[in-house]
Amino acid sequence: MPNLAEPVKRKSSVLSLIIPPLISLCIILFADLEPGNPRITYCFAIAVLMAAWWITEAVPLAVTALLPVALFPLFGVVDGKTVSAIYFNHLIFLFIGGFLMAFAMQRWNLHRRIALRILILFGISPGRILLGFMLATSILSMWMSNTATAMMMVPIALSIILKLEESLGEKKMGKYAIGLLLGIAYASSIGGISTLVGTPPNLSFARIVSIIFPEMTEISFADWFIFALPATVLLFLLAWLILFVMYKPKESWKKIHIDQFREEYEALGKARKEEKIVLILFIALAFLWIFRSGFSIQSFEIPGWAKLFKNPAYINDGTVAIFMAVLLFILPAPSEKGERIMNWETARKIPWDIVLLFGGGFALAQGFVESGLSLWFGEQMAGLADVQPIVLTFANVTMMSFLTELTSNTATTEMILPILSGLSTSIEVNPLLLMIPATLAASLAFMLPVATPPNAIIFGTNRIKVKDMVRTGFLLNLAGIIVATLVMYFWGTTVFHIDVSVFPEWATVPLK
Repeated sequence: MPNLAEPVKRKSSVLSLIIPPLISLCIILFADLEPGNPRITYCFAIAVLMAAWWITEAVPLAVTALLPVALFPLFGVVDGKTVSAIYFNHLIFLFIGGFLMAFAMQRWNLHRRIALRILILFGISPGRILLGFMLATSILSMWMSNTATAMMMVPIALSIILKLEESLGEKKMGKYAIGLLLGIAYASSIGGISTLVGTPPNLSFARIVSIIFPEMTEISFADWFIFALPATVLLFLLAWLILFVMYKPKESWKKIHIDQFREEYEALGKARKEEKIVLILFIALAFLWIFRSGFSIQSFEIPGWAKLFKNPAYINDGTVAIFMAVLLFILPAPSEKGERIMNWETARKIPWDIVLLFGGGFALAQGFVESGLSLWFGEQMAGLADVQPIVLTFANVTMMSFLTELTSNTATTEMILPILSGLSTSIEVNPLLLMIPATLAASLAFMLPVATPPNAIIFGTNRIKVKDMVRTGFLLNLAGIIVATLVMYFWGTTVFHIDVSVFPEWATVPLK
C-alpha cells in the first residue's frame, strides 16, 4: 500500500522553502519599520527568513546560518569583511577544543570506564542505579557534547536493563527501564547547563552578549560554572525524584548483585597508559578553565593563573582549550607504536554544522546591533517597563522552555537573545536578568523526542512512548522554569554583581 504521507510531507517541505523568502521580500518592499533607517527593515526581513528556515529546517540549519554572509552585505546591514570574521572567534575555538578532548576520551574508552566506576560506587537498588546513571551522565555532559554523552550511556543502560530483565523478569522491572532511559536524556541536558562548553546555547549567550554589550566584563568559564552549578544540582535532584517516584518498581529486587556492574568494568581490562594521559589532560583542562581569570563572591576571592603572564587579558578560555587540544596531537600513544593520543581521522568528526550554526547566530546578533533592530524591538515593548523584572524573567523563561520543544535550542537562543537585549535596554533592566535565564531555559526541553538530541536518542530505543516523555517532561519543564528564575534572582545576582534596581553603565552604550 502506498505511503500517502510522503506527498504531503514533500509538499510541506516545498512550501517551507518558498513561503519564507516571499514573506521576507514583502517586508522589504512594503514595510518601513523606522523611516530613515531602512537597515532595520532589511535586517528584520533577513531575521524572519532565518527564523522560518531554522524552525522548519527547509534547508540544513548550517546553510541557513550562512545567510548573513550573503545577505547582510547585499542589503547594507553589515559589511562583508565584518560579518565573515564573526564566524570564527575564541568561543568557537573553545567549542572545538572541548570536542577534541571528548573525542580523545571516546577513542581510548575512558568515558565508559568513568561511567561504570560511578555506577559501581552507587550500588544496586533501583534508586541508586538511577542515581548512578544520571550522575555519570551529568558529569560527562558538563564537558562532552550532550549528544555524545547520551549516545555513549544508552548502550550501557540497555545492556544493564537486559541483565536486570533476565535476573528479575520483565514483570518485576515494570516501567523502570523507561525511567532509566529518560534519566539519561534529562541528565545529559541538565549536566550540560553547568559549563560554557556543556551545551551550545551557553556558548551562544557568551558570544552574543559580548557583541551587543562590548563594555560588559567578560563572563568567564569559572563565572558561569559557579552560577550554573546550583541550578544543575537542584534540577538534577528534582529530575531524579520525579523519575524515581513515577517509575520505581512495585516489587523489591533481591536477585541482582553489584557483580554485574563489576563484570562490565573488568571487561574493560586494566587502564591503558593512553587513558591515564587523557585523564590527566582532562583534569588539567578543567582546572585551567575554572581558575584562569579567578573569581570572587563578596569578600571571598581567588586570583586567576592568567595573571602570571605579562598580558593576562590576551588569554581566554579558547586559548586554553586549543593549547590542551594541541597537546593531544603531540603526545605519543605508548601502547600504539607511531600513534599519538589524538589523530586527525578522529578529529574530523567535529560537527562543523554546529560551528556554522554558532557563527550564524553571532552574525545575526551583530546585524541586530549594527542596524538598530535590537533597540527597535525594545522600544516596541517599552510598555513592559512597569512589569516586575522577576515576573518578566519568569514569562520569558516559560516561553523559551516550551518554544525549544519544537525548535533547535541553539537557533532559538540566537534569535531570542538579541531581542531580549533590546527589551532590557528599552525598559532599563539589567540585560543579564533576562538573557541568562532564557539561555538556561533553552536547555530545559524535556517533553518531546524532537526537543533535544538526547531525547531523540532514547526515543530511538523503541522502549519509550511519546506520552511517557510528555507526561514526565511536563513536570520537569515546570520545575526547570521555577529553578532557572529563582536561581538567577537569589544566586546569579550575587555571582554577577547585579543590583536589580540599577541599570548598569555598560548597557547604556548606544546601539548603532
